[in-house]
Amino acid sequence: MLLTIPELLNPAQLAKIQETLADAPFVDGKLSAGFAAARVKHNQELGPDPQRQQRLTRILMASLGHHPTFRSGALPHKVAELIFARYTPGMAYGEHVDDPIMGTNGPRFRSDISMTVFLNSPEAYLGGELVIRTSFGERQVKLLAGDAVIYPSSSLHRVAEVEQGERLVALTWIQSHVRDPAQRELLHELNLAREQLLTDAPDQSATAYVNRTYANLVRMWSDL
Repeated sequence: MLLTIPELLNPAQLAKIQETLADAPFVDGKLSAGFAAARVKHNQELGPDPQRQQRLTRILMASLGHHPTFRSGALPHKVAELIFARYTPGMAYGEHVDDPIMGTNGPRFRSDISMTVFLNSPEAYLGGELVIRTSFGERQVKLLAGDAVIYPSSSLHRVAEVEQGERLVALTWIQSHVRDPAQRELLHELNLAREQLLTDAPDQSATAYVNRTYANLVRMWSDL
């Protein structure tokens, strides 16, 4: 499932993140890449700066924890430390698949879901689309500042070359309570119907059945 999360960050949060990154030190993105990805990765990432990283993480994690689309679509169990990446003209990230196990500097976790948060306007750069291979062909994603996209970490994907301007994004990976992407998609769609029924017809028996079915499917398919 490729799922867009609109307005994950509000304008005030975006302004604070952009201000924090404006004078930040960036290093070669290959330093955080696995063996295969390093061959095709050409970008920059926020360098070691614990205080700055903590400020940025606090803003984004607060938004993730409260956004209903993220909670419903990802069913998050663990969320990796955020990476802040910059692409300037000539930079790109060739086709790759994300590492299945992550966490070299901390607890290990399985990457089920990849997430990109767009931190500047799509008009600020030419090119730089996130291109994801799906069963229906390639999908190009270039969202408004503050929007995010999640998709299976098993997907082949790339970042097209930036031709002009600067592309600024935040990246993270999620271990979901439900590892199978098809099951997560079914649960997300069922939850949308469940929440609508709970709002419109909370006392009807059909609502109770749907609510029970959703809860029991989560129980059946969850890994802890």
